[in-house]
Amino acid sequence: MNKALKFLILFVLFGLLILIRAFENELFYDPYLTFFKNDYLYIDSPRREVAKLVFFTTLRYALNTMISLAILFVFFRSKSVIKFSLLIYAFAYFILMTAYLYFVINPKQDDYYLFFNIRRFLIQPIFLLLLIPAFYYHKIKN
Repeated sequence: MNKALKFLILFVLFGLLILIRAFENELFYDPYLTFFKNDYLYIDSPRREVAKLVFFTTLRYALNTMISLAILFVFFRSKSVIKFSLLIYAFAYFILMTAYLYFVINPKQDDYYLFFNIRRFLIQPIFLLLLIPAFYYHKIKN
């Protein structure tokens, strides 16, 4: 793959991640978007439909994961990187979603900050920011 095509594909993929973020209010049901934009440490948790919230959070995580895996593949061109990343994303999903559900079902003001950060890992492509340098370091080390 030549460099121009590689940069074009990466530009499109990162653009998709940006579009997911830019249109999050229109694409996903998430009452916590406005909740965490306000002074959430002093207000009660918003009303929410738990099943709908879990579905849309899972959808957003899946979209971010697929795009992130595509970005990793374009960067490293390695199936082993994708397989390992997929395991990380799957393991993280189950751990984070379990904690997320706990905080959604049992909202306490003392836990809002931790809940905010767990939610951030589910709805933002933060793992991509961690995996790119990790795999790059591994690549130059070998």
